[in-house]
Amino acid sequence: MNHIKTLILHTGAAFTAALVVCAPAMLATPAAAEAQAQNEVDRAIAALRAVSTMQASFTQTDASGRRATGTVTLRRPGRIRFQYAPGIPMLIVSDGAALTFVDYETRQVQRWPIKSSPLGALLDPNRDVAKFGRLIESGDANWVTVEVRDRSHPEYGVITLRFLRKGSAPGGLELMGWTALDSQNRQTLIQLSGQRYGMAVSDRMFRYNDPRGPSHR
Repeated sequence: MNHIKTLILHTGAAFTAALVVCAPAMLATPAAAEAQAQNEVDRAIAALRAVSTMQASFTQTDASGRRATGTVTLRRPGRIRFQYAPGIPMLIVSDGAALTFVDYETRQVQRWPIKSSPLGALLDPNRDVAKFGRLIESGDANWVTVEVRDRSHPEYGVITLRFLRKGSAPGGLELMGWTALDSQNRQTLIQLSGQRYGMAVSDRMFRYNDPRGPSHR
């Protein structure tokens, strides 16, 4: 269980970081290449903004290959929940203001502001993702990869989002996962599958039972 906690804590810390997109083809001039890259970043941002609600399965893997699984639920603006599989007494949830990590085994709660986190690229409608995002070339025209990094806050780390071109997905791009690298160079991979969109999601989904007791609620 300790390695699962370490894996999840590293992910939570890396969330308080920064975004990458991949150009499908080489262009003739630096100016044209830069314009194409910016177009791809803008399209990825538009695809994220086009998601009102989403639910998907996720697999979380650390640099040592250790894994945890669960279900992620997103509702814009500002709300997300990572519900881990039975047997993992952890939860990551955002209520629209802060990202909260809950450890029910040790009764600990940690919080990070969304607006200072790379996860704000998914959640914060006021976040200027284009300011921190850049396109990364992968060599596969089916994929768009965007790295978001706030260079004025290296302690936030780096997050690289991966999109698959898919006509039926919001904005024509489906978020397939991301890689988070924290300020200690610890890497966590999140892979999504079975994405569904547009379902009703109650406010209750983004609340949690505080293990520290009633005085903290």
